[in-house]
Amino acid sequence: MSIEIKAPVFPESVAEGTVATWHKKPGEACERDELIVDIETDKVVLEVVAPADGVVEEIIKDEGDTVESGEVIGKFKEGAAGESKSDAKADSGEEKQAEQKDEAASSDDSDKGSAAASGDAILSPAARKLAEENSVDPDSVKGTGKGGRVTKEDVQAHIEGGKSSAGSQSAPQQAAAPAADIPAGERPEKRVPMTRLRASIAKRLVQAQTDAAMLTTFNEVNMKPVMELRKQYKESFEKRHGVKLGFMSFFAKAATEALKRFPAVNASIDGNDMVYHGYQDIGVAVSTDRGLVVPVLRDVDAMGLADIEKKIIEYGQKAKGGKLGIDEMTGGTFTITNGGIFGSLISTPILNPPQTAILGMHKIQERPMAVNGQVEILPMMYLALSYDHRMIDGKEAVQFLVAIKEMIEDPTRILLDV
Repeated sequence: MSIEIKAPVFPESVAEGTVATWHKKPGEACERDELIVDIETDKVVLEVVAPADGVVEEIIKDEGDTVESGEVIGKFKEGAAGESKSDAKADSGEEKQAEQKDEAASSDDSDKGSAAASGDAILSPAARKLAEENSVDPDSVKGTGKGGRVTKEDVQAHIEGGKSSAGSQSAPQQAAAPAADIPAGERPEKRVPMTRLRASIAKRLVQAQTDAAMLTTFNEVNMKPVMELRKQYKESFEKRHGVKLGFMSFFAKAATEALKRFPAVNASIDGNDMVYHGYQDIGVAVSTDRGLVVPVLRDVDAMGLADIEKKIIEYGQKAKGGKLGIDEMTGGTFTITNGGIFGSLISTPILNPPQTAILGMHKIQERPMAVNGQVEILPMMYLALSYDHRMIDGKEAVQFLVAIKEMIEDPTRILLDV
């Protein structure tokens, strides 16, 4: 029985998606609930799984094609027997053996039964298949096999703009010449289409800078007290909670307390309305291969340090695997980003609309500091708060950042709410 393979039903905030990767080819066997195709939207990657045991019968929407919510992207044949992974592997091995056998043969007319000819070029089966898949003219590829035969490696090197060995058709027994270097002055380029996620990020960043009156204020914080606290309770914390105590949980809790004191920093702008939130949902920026995503910690005021650390780890793992849901990345009231993990000493973070502020953490750097008239070497971190001046006055922004600084430099303030 033939079944339509459809794109998932997208949430209201997502208009369309792109076919990212087909994990199964037509005729390849699938088990029920096995992943067959990924659909990338401007927020998340959605997975489509096999509806039953069978095979992918037809691919209607190729990789890179745009699809709408619920659109048919392929056909699935339930109960049909297809090529398994082990069969495919065996076929690949047989093809490789055939290619090696073909290359070892002499270049007389009898060889043409095992190698396909195209014009003046003679191709091995694997090379011909690769050339056809990539629309490569076999006559433009220099063969390095016996008798000038074009191998799969020759076609691949031609596609990648790499180096091809200069084999001689007139002297089959002569050793292939060494590969030529790229000519002087040649400057290769590669054009790759922007992913939907990265395009969406770019659009939002530009929007944030054009729509908001964005300013940034800076301060610095002495990380020694928190570092000593971590060192003192590191083992017992990990033993009790099964997770390491990191810096982000301290900053999330400090930010939560500061947001309570300065509600405008926890607000958002909706048209001409200012929306004040009576809860603290803090987004934590996570870098992935696909781009920057911001999953949200809900009701941080009710979370302990261990809860925050566990959730951050969970989000990090989901983000790397492209498993974050749209509901996990929407609705934040404030954002924290940590460029320090990449070595950034100072930066000006960009707002995450419609939020009115974002906190930037940075690298911990030992610096000589004046303490009570004495010079001490202390682990210092620059903090940056970017904010929308339409909603937040400079005084509030500075006081908010000072409040975080004071709580990090004296963590007991978080517990005592002072």
